[in-house]
Amino acid sequence: MTTEQQTAGRETTLPLAGVRILDISNVFSLPYAGGLLADLGAEVIKIEGPARLDVSRGGAFSGVYPDNDPGEDPWNRTSTFNLLNRGKKSLALDLRRPEGREILKDLIRVSDVLTENFTPRVMRGWELDYPNARKLNPNVIMLSCSGYGPHGPYAQYPAQATTQEATHGLAHVTGYRGGVPSKAGQSFVDFLATWALVMGTTLALRYRHRFGKGLWVDVAMYQLGCYMVADRILDWEANRRLGERIGNRHPWLAPQGCYRCAGDDAWCVVSVHDDEEWAALCRAINRPDLARDARFASNDARMRNHDAIDPIIGAWTAGFPKTEAMERLQAAGVRAGAVFDARDMHLDPHARARGLLETVQFPPERGLGKRVIVGRPWRLSRTPLATRGPAPTLGQHNREILQDLLGYDDARYAEMERSGVIGTRPTVLRPVLRMTMEERIRQGRLAYWDPDYKERLGIQD
Repeated sequence: MTTEQQTAGRETTLPLAGVRILDISNVFSLPYAGGLLADLGAEVIKIEGPARLDVSRGGAFSGVYPDNDPGEDPWNRTSTFNLLNRGKKSLALDLRRPEGREILKDLIRVSDVLTENFTPRVMRGWELDYPNARKLNPNVIMLSCSGYGPHGPYAQYPAQATTQEATHGLAHVTGYRGGVPSKAGQSFVDFLATWALVMGTTLALRYRHRFGKGLWVDVAMYQLGCYMVADRILDWEANRRLGERIGNRHPWLAPQGCYRCAGDDAWCVVSVHDDEEWAALCRAINRPDLARDARFASNDARMRNHDAIDPIIGAWTAGFPKTEAMERLQAAGVRAGAVFDARDMHLDPHARARGLLETVQFPPERGLGKRVIVGRPWRLSRTPLATRGPAPTLGQHNREILQDLLGYDDARYAEMERSGVIGTRPTVLRPVLRMTMEERIRQGRLAYWDPDYKERLGIQD
């Protein structure tokens, strides 16, 4: 059996083999969900306009270029786009134009799932919301991910995870006592949405398999974020308590904290859950006498005297590298974890043993060679999963999708190219951080993508 036959055989056994997904989403959570669904065997068609590229192709969310080299086609080389959109096909289609939306309608008729993350008004304005999509394909599944959902007073607000940590309350919880509210990370809720969207897709496919009907899956990132502070919401409902920021401490267990270790910016988190663990910690740090100290004899006593415990633990952790501190405490039966940075995670033997990092081979003509990307957070015992291929170049599959799948003839295809409804190069650069392309080029802060753009602006090299 040839390698090609083996690959084809494995492809047909994947859980979502034979499922076609139209992905007209942008930025992070839903594109990432689409990449994971492609890993599971779905045919995922990434649709974006030549004049409205996905933000991850260039901008605040684009990451880095391989070897820090943008090359001649930087829009195809950004790390974030290549991670989120692995294994997909690309159709560069201008959905702002009626001709582009007519093509999308033809694709809906022959597809299983349509995914979008516009504000709700957009799909309604295009007459492509779920009630209208069902008219084109009664069995279609529609997956919508918006900031606040299609109904309610916030429904029309544009949103992204970088600000929603504030509106769903996580920022109020995160931070140090007496300090200001803080974010947990760059886009924390995006990852929550990704997993919810993958689950929503599979549940909808199961529903259709059982009942023969399509389904609309409506995911609001706001509600996902609220689950992260559900205990605070219930505390207010029941007790009218707002709670407070407590940094790295635990609301009812002690001690817990993040302690400096030997080395540059090295830390280890320690969390003690009962008296037995407290005694184990005291032995591990060579202070067995503390287990008999009345100030620390119970959890309530340790909560009251937490400030006295922290410097004792910190003095011990400061004598060890963070991983050694973690391993010593874990061996003693104490919950502890070194604070890993990006380098630690890349080199972590456990992550590699679990197959978290995978190697993707790019076609020779793209000049990217082999690159490491993040795989999936799950494993299947009977169906080994792997990234099925690299992310596509812009418009790479235009002809395959429009002519082979939809049956458009050569004349129609040529006219779409001529009129700019489809393309393989950007026609407009998405502004980064609201700065216009002209401003960025004039300041020399970004390579231009249209080779004639400087000339049209009258910019001298």
